[in-house]
Amino acid sequence: MTVDLSGAHWFKSSYSETSGQCVEIAFLPNGEVGIRDSKHPTGHTLAFTPSEWSTFLTTLTTP
Repeated sequence: MTVDLSGAHWFKSSYSETSGQCVEIAFLPNGEVGIRDSKHPTGHTLAFTPSEWSTFLTTLTTP
């Protein structure tokens, strides 16, 4: 699947370290969520559907 990231507004958590080793995300117009490595902004990206993103976040916050 190809996702258009040309107009994506990337951001990282305010809790990110200043060393630049962060994950950035973008909420895409089609409802998907893009993820990339802040050290390699032109490198590979991942795109998740809203359902996949919700499951990912739920998994991270479940003890």
